[in-house]
Amino acid sequence: MAGRNSVSVVAFVCAMCAFTTAFAENVPLPTPAPQPKTGTAPAPPINPSAPTASGPATSNQSGSFFPFTLPFGKGSEPSNATAFDAKQQNLLDRISLYLSSVQTLVGTFVQIGPDGARTTGSFYIQKPGKVRFAYNSPSPIDVVADGSYVVVRNRDLDTQDLWRLSQTPLRYLLADHIDLLHDTNVVSVSTDDKFATVVIEENQVMVGTSRLMIMFDAKDLTLKQWTVTDPQGLNTTVAVFNLDPTKKLDPDMFVINYQNNPGISNH
Repeated sequence: MAGRNSVSVVAFVCAMCAFTTAFAENVPLPTPAPQPKTGTAPAPPINPSAPTASGPATSNQSGSFFPFTLPFGKGSEPSNATAFDAKQQNLLDRISLYLSSVQTLVGTFVQIGPDGARTTGSFYIQKPGKVRFAYNSPSPIDVVADGSYVVVRNRDLDTQDLWRLSQTPLRYLLADHIDLLHDTNVVSVSTDDKFATVVIEENQVMVGTSRLMIMFDAKDLTLKQWTVTDPQGLNTTVAVFNLDPTKKLDPDMFVINYQNNPGISNH
């Protein structure tokens, strides 16, 4: 994005008409605050059956467009497996197996930014490391990862910001193989009748603590939504729907233009 304030909160993850008209002004924004190494109640999920919102976000609402938050680097030691009981470890193993088994995934999403603004669109995942978030109008944003970098494009301003994939929590969802118990700093894992929830935390010197909370269906562990909390405590939530793990994807949709361009900022 062009402005500095647009970069400070980069918020992951068809026109989903049935869902686009179904979101309420009072959808609760999750505020994950897990107790260290213990289960915690999952955040309220986005409710697709609530009344209509006042309208989608516009292009000048910074911090409300993107499905991840920066910075989110490698700042924490992997979690200690012995901190969780056998049931929790088994759940983490099953979730890791699910995440590792998904090689392609297509779906639609609804995103709620820190200011409560709602945006919708479609997403396309091709492992390892590739994703595209195509935001519906009036948002001018596309987010593309090609396996090494993530670019955030603004079609209206003809600009794009370039970030290393390793600096974003997208790397957890796009890894060819992930072992949550040993590869990440899991601070909480819990389950109830509806959702299995994992909270990952990263601490960075001079920046603070970021959290990624991922929620899965309690029965089949399919991905449902995630919330990223930045060091200032601001939340961005992305809920996913209409998931299809069988669709063949065009590799051209994950291409990033690295040619010299005054609109590109390399981080």
